[in-house]
Amino acid sequence: MITNTELEQKGNLFPSKIVNFKKDVDRLYFTTDNDVVLQLTVVRDSVLRFRYTTTGNFEKDFSYAITKYASSGYNKLVIEEDEDTYIVTTSKLICKISKENLEVSLYDAIDNVLINQEEAGFHWEESYQYGGNIVKMSKISQDGESYYGLGDKPVHLNLKGKRYENWVTDSYAYGKDTDPIYKAIPFYTALCNKKAYGIFFDNSFRTFFDFAHERRNVTSFWAHGGEMNYYFIYGPQLSDVVESYTDLTGKPHQLPPLWALGFHQCKWSYYPESKVKEITSTFRKLQIPCDAIYLDIDYMDGFRCFTWNKEYFPDPKRMVKELADDGFKTVAIIDPGIKIDKEYSVFQEALENDYFCKRADGPYMKGKVWPGECYFPDFTNPEVRDWWSGLYRELIEEIGVRGVWNDMNEPAVMEVPNKTFPDDVRHDYDGNPCSHRKAHNIYGMQMARATYQGLKKFIYPKRPFVITRSAYSGTQRYTSTWTGDNVATWEHLWIANIQTQRLAMSGYSFSGSDIGGFAEQPQGELFTRWIQLGVFHPFCRVHSSGDHGNQEPWAFDEDVTDIVRKFIELRYQLLPYLYTAFWHHVDEGRPILKSLVLFDQDDVHTHYRTDEFIYGDQILVCPVLEPNAKGRRMYVPRGNWYNFWTNEVIKGGKEMWVDADIDSMPIFVKEGAIIPKYPVQQYVDEKQIDQVTLDVYYKQGKEDSTLFDDAHDGYDYTKGRYSLRTFKFSGKPNEVIIQQHKEGKYSTGYEDFNFVFHGLPFKINKIQIDNVNIPLKNLKVNGSNSISIDKNFTHLHLIG
Repeated sequence: MITNTELEQKGNLFPSKIVNFKKDVDRLYFTTDNDVVLQLTVVRDSVLRFRYTTTGNFEKDFSYAITKYASSGYNKLVIEEDEDTYIVTTSKLICKISKENLEVSLYDAIDNVLINQEEAGFHWEESYQYGGNIVKMSKISQDGESYYGLGDKPVHLNLKGKRYENWVTDSYAYGKDTDPIYKAIPFYTALCNKKAYGIFFDNSFRTFFDFAHERRNVTSFWAHGGEMNYYFIYGPQLSDVVESYTDLTGKPHQLPPLWALGFHQCKWSYYPESKVKEITSTFRKLQIPCDAIYLDIDYMDGFRCFTWNKEYFPDPKRMVKELADDGFKTVAIIDPGIKIDKEYSVFQEALENDYFCKRADGPYMKGKVWPGECYFPDFTNPEVRDWWSGLYRELIEEIGVRGVWNDMNEPAVMEVPNKTFPDDVRHDYDGNPCSHRKAHNIYGMQMARATYQGLKKFIYPKRPFVITRSAYSGTQRYTSTWTGDNVATWEHLWIANIQTQRLAMSGYSFSGSDIGGFAEQPQGELFTRWIQLGVFHPFCRVHSSGDHGNQEPWAFDEDVTDIVRKFIELRYQLLPYLYTAFWHHVDEGRPILKSLVLFDQDDVHTHYRTDEFIYGDQILVCPVLEPNAKGRRMYVPRGNWYNFWTNEVIKGGKEMWVDADIDSMPIFVKEGAIIPKYPVQQYVDEKQIDQVTLDVYYKQGKEDSTLFDDAHDGYDYTKGRYSLRTFKFSGKPNEVIIQQHKEGKYSTGYEDFNFVFHGLPFKINKIQIDNVNIPLKNLKVNGSNSISIDKNFTHLHLIG
């Protein structure tokens, strides 16, 4: 890895004086006397793109990360110049570009406060080994500036003082601070003086980020090839930055089916069929909710993708149907390595059509994976992606598998020093031929994209569900993800908590960890604490290697099983709350998990918090991360919060002790929140739900909550057939008013809401629904005030 100092010692090249300026609608071109050109694009008032060339000409503009649906357009664009500077002004930003050396500084257009300033700016070094340039950007790190993001890094949430690398890597049993691992998401956010911005370095080569590590007042990012091409995204709220980045790189193309948000069980491997049925029947016998069962590589014939081992699974279509009848959706693994076997039709098709990756001198890229010697499809070729998507017809359309899990797609190759393809492997890159140096970080993304396209085609009219291990920015458009081959240790429980928060802050909310650890074997206490955390992750799956024992909810002791059941049931009760959060994520790019700094950036105490997070918008969660704990100290953000278990109201903005023995964990609800709940089900849509519970947490003041619902699968919601309800809560010392605004054409299956009021400071003496007095005999008191009313009310008024 080349460091900043090494670059300086080798001698960097820098832009010199600007000699020409040209404007082309929203693109501005600044050319220097040594042929460096800065192309500045005003994407939005708050989003600027900086793209540099050192040859006077730009290559074809192409990116796998940027979505064609990204928002664009601005309200204001003014270009001025003085003796030393070009000044570009939008309604949100002022960008000053030095005529002397092309260096850029950025200011808030409202108050003219400096947001970000280049240190040495853009510079480069010629790469004699590979051709092209090593491109680099350095910026001044302001006092007190904090940094977040970069995807799945297993490190402290705040990246200040550290350096990281993006090169997707198969990292079995990685540890804290291991770098790099499975994902390359070259996007970070920064926060200083209550103003937040983000930088997305859209370069798929091996990239590096230094957050004031080598020099305490300089942060920098660089790549081993390609262009210096980055987007500057201004907030000033962190949440605005994350949402703008997610808009730029793509929100998920559709909501997940609701069953995908249930509890999933996986192991390497459940086989034969009798073992799969034993696992699923035990879930139902013990009344532990579960929606999905996974088949790892042993379901295949000799690990050949898209085949079945007929000894283990003699009639997969029948088995999948029987599992579905019991409420289980089957998810199957598919890897990229295709076994070299002339009798294997998938191999033969790819060979005949020249779909496999090749080395620079012509032979196919050969590597050993689970099936033995394999060739690998070039998923950067659209023709190959189309072929790959078609291979799913039998698996999905005919057999009935409901989801696909893409693994080993970094790509991982065994028995080679770097565990992946050599640099000289060639790729089509959608008509932009290149080496593996450029394509490596996006290979898994393009495999997942092809898989998504296949599922979307063959599972229609249902929605696709795909999981990927490797990802680049924008992969969230197609798939969910998990954090890879972790370990059954308390340290990895901490890592799992950090990674999912960081991924959500990096535009990738639909993520989770292998609950309990993939490698080694957890004790019952660790498994219990991991379940408690995992049920609050958008993707919730137990997955283990199977090499060290069983890891089902009943594999420990009866006490563990009972606690695990309790928390999985809580997951299912909160499904309407999670589904609503997904609606906001898909519709607005709002992250489903929010680190405390994302929730309240103005509170400096949140800037280095790692453990606590906000689930959705109104539930505060803090996992217990140490053994033998009877509780823990945690930071409660500003405002008033209800203890989920006791209804005790606490005032936040401070650290405090919270009791949490093994059967509990710290969970708090924001005052004023209205939290929807389903009755417990063994799987999604097992029951016809006649009534939804709305837990109302009293607040003296106002708060808005939402509830989204639709058919739980399919695409009717995209045609307006959904139900989106906004509840406006207003509380006073002697009254509560809840107003409901309805949107959408979907008629929900339930007819009533059961309002359960927590913390009411008065005894209810009068009830009005839509300005009609309701007899008090309709009010039930069962430890807490509750009332059942028609779902279509518009105005509920409780008077003390």
